[in-house]
Amino acid sequence: MKFPQPVTVAWIADLINAEAIGDASMNAYGINEIHKVEDGDLCFVDHPKYYDKCLNSNATHIIINTKEVTVPAGKTLLVVAEPFEAYLTIVNHFRPFTAAVKSVSDTAVIGEGTVIMPNVFIGKDVKIGSNCVIHPNVSLLDYTEIGNNVVIQAGTVIGSDAFYYNTKKNRDVWYRRMQSCGNVLIEDDVEIGAGCTIDRGVTASTRIGAGTKIDNMVHIGHDTNVGKNCLFAAQVGIAGATTIEDGVVLWGQVGVSKTLTIGANAVVYAQSGVPASLEGGKVYFGSPAEDAQVKKKELVWVKRIPELWKKVME
Repeated sequence: MKFPQPVTVAWIADLINAEAIGDASMNAYGINEIHKVEDGDLCFVDHPKYYDKCLNSNATHIIINTKEVTVPAGKTLLVVAEPFEAYLTIVNHFRPFTAAVKSVSDTAVIGEGTVIMPNVFIGKDVKIGSNCVIHPNVSLLDYTEIGNNVVIQAGTVIGSDAFYYNTKKNRDVWYRRMQSCGNVLIEDDVEIGAGCTIDRGVTASTRIGAGTKIDNMVHIGHDTNVGKNCLFAAQVGIAGATTIEDGVVLWGQVGVSKTLTIGANAVVYAQSGVPASLEGGKVYFGSPAEDAQVKKKELVWVKRIPELWKKVME
């Protein structure tokens, strides 16, 4: 999430009651989690396991719960007892939750020729391009941005909160939700089926590239980046922070794990499981997904096991 305008580290320190170490006159331009952080951003870390990763990330300013670290040149620390609580304070300051009082927010922008059918909810600062069709009972939640010539079928939810939690097992509630302050970007000529869910980014954007077509009952997790002209069949599930490059085809009930990449023009056959990155331009099948021709040969041999065993025993 980028701030409406830059703020100084000193201002942030005052907001979250932190001790600033380094040049407190430096500007902070936004706050992002580790997968999306950029130069000039704030990032938080509250576990020694991730100190080095955060300190050596693109983040310029780090909210942390210790002084006993080596700070790379040009970076500042904001030391607090509970960095996660500091994150929530910043998010709630810049993007506080506000209950909707209308089905279509006064701050929504809707382009010429776009059709909005009954019972559609359009949240705060949503932007919809021209010549779109939004079918009944669709929910377009806060900050969603939709391009031109987009079709969204009935019952789909765009911009629901990320399934993303701060986990500590030394407290009564182990999993505390990281409040999502990102959004969803849907580019031109995308079609989305009925009953789909696309989660907003935790602090950045979930993106659906131009020309992509999505069937019914598909779930796309937070911060996922889907390329152009992809095709997803029914009941595909994609976890968070995943990259799907241009032209990828995922057939029915394919499950894709988090933070991996599927290369351009790859095809994954139905009911396959993808636990790791796949090279583009190939066809995959199985769980774990492998080269489809190799997997089919394996299945042929598996079917022959009873026959071969019988011969061995004779």
